[in-house]
Amino acid sequence: MQQQVPVFYDEYGNPFIVLREQDKKQRITGVEAIKENIQACLYLYNTIRTSFGPKGMDKALVSKDGDVTVSNDGRTILDHMEVENQAARMLVELSKSMDDEVGDGTTGVVILAGSLLEQALPLINKGIHPIRIADGFEMACQHACQYMETISDRLEFTKDNIAPLYVPATSCLSSKIVNRHGTKMARIAVEAVLDVADLDRRDVNFDHIKIETKVGGRLEDTELVQGLMLDKGISHPQMRKEIRDARIAVLTCPFECPKPKTKYKVEIDSAAKYQQLAQQERDYFHRMVQLVKQSGANLVLCQWGFDDEANHLLMQADLPAVRWVGGLELELVAMATGARIVPRFEDLTPEKLGHAALVREVNFGTSGKEEMLSIEGCANTQAVTVFIRGGNKMLLEEAKRSLHDAMCVTRNLIRDNRIIYGGGAAEVACSLHISHMADQVGTIEQYALRAFADALDAVPVALAENSGLPPIETLARVKAAQVREHNPRLGVDCMETGNMDMRTHGVFETLLAKKEQYLLATQVVRMILKIDDILKPAPAPAQ
Repeated sequence: MQQQVPVFYDEYGNPFIVLREQDKKQRITGVEAIKENIQACLYLYNTIRTSFGPKGMDKALVSKDGDVTVSNDGRTILDHMEVENQAARMLVELSKSMDDEVGDGTTGVVILAGSLLEQALPLINKGIHPIRIADGFEMACQHACQYMETISDRLEFTKDNIAPLYVPATSCLSSKIVNRHGTKMARIAVEAVLDVADLDRRDVNFDHIKIETKVGGRLEDTELVQGLMLDKGISHPQMRKEIRDARIAVLTCPFECPKPKTKYKVEIDSAAKYQQLAQQERDYFHRMVQLVKQSGANLVLCQWGFDDEANHLLMQADLPAVRWVGGLELELVAMATGARIVPRFEDLTPEKLGHAALVREVNFGTSGKEEMLSIEGCANTQAVTVFIRGGNKMLLEEAKRSLHDAMCVTRNLIRDNRIIYGGGAAEVACSLHISHMADQVGTIEQYALRAFADALDAVPVALAENSGLPPIETLARVKAAQVREHNPRLGVDCMETGNMDMRTHGVFETLLAKKEQYLLATQVVRMILKIDDILKPAPAPAQ
């Protein structure tokens, strides 16, 4: 007798078959699946919202190895969290995408997405289809982006007047651990970006900005170096430590004798054969050094190491060398100095050498063993290095992330100099606009429009809560002031100065970044609302 296959029906009456392999898995369908995804995302949202704003709290993240990271950067926090739910993982990827595309706003975009999901939950409980909710969110997002363009201002700056760029960079650093030295860090970030920027084309090549860190010293010792710095030193203590008018050979071939590709065995049964083998090896080294000298190079950067004999021959030939240079660093040197990366000594010619005005070894620390190589006056580009000092590795990593955010804000302003005002001012203005628009919509999407407007209020509410202010009262005061004065620059006064005008406080955000926040958050929420079927391993039975 043929075994009958069990057929089940979901809440919409659609039949589906449970296969034998699926018996050991738990399946959640329909509205329950959407609710479970939303609850998982809200856990991340509630965790990260306390880190938002200039007075946001920091998170101490402990890895499995016991390494501690203290940060309030959204991407860093989410990267260190173990997230099992795949819908919640989409919020982690959302923060990464925001960091890759814009470089700033990694916390705000997750807060907006979580708030949208929080507002969608009661609409789903009322029986509104998730697709209609997602359509309403997308409609509201488009109108909000268009409205922000109408209330935006332009931040005017030129090559001769870059002072206006310091304000948004300083505002970006105000919520970071490095805010005590925010003015200096902002100046370093802006100058680094402008050194490699093409203002006529409105383009910035971040590949020409290198960030190096070195434990020791104080954070205020951070400096901007006009050139490249490598965490390497000259290979021999008796080699020259300063090379002017450097002609650099960038090699990916090692200073050693060639080795057969197959297994081999060398038998030496006499002293003469040993002397012959040693002489042949010396001849190889002499030939390699001679080829480098014939090319006109006076500095060698090698990706591989070389033994003491080759190092001694290079010193005798007055040819300073640096070994074990990483592949990425070799590429940066090649781009900056105009060098060609050479894989064989025979291919080395004067045309493939890089040029720099000065290459010198810089020592740090009392022992003099903490050396770095400084390459200044690069011929091909205006490559720069941000050299960060600090008391420990944790502080250096946070300073590195903070400077990256400030540089990204400056880059966004070069691409598009339109700005909107922070402190939740833009969110309150867009919330009022979307609420007014929802009153004129006759379809069911009006509920989603109002939910989107309520979700935008989560940003000023989080700012007020993290500043120790009464959130509802503060939000109502800001909304009433914007309606009364028709001023979209009014936001949450986190510093309690009595002035809610964000232009006065110099709290700006780039329009480009804010629009990306809205668009990315809305698209991710739409994707999460469309997941109505979850298949996952069933929980283990109780013992």
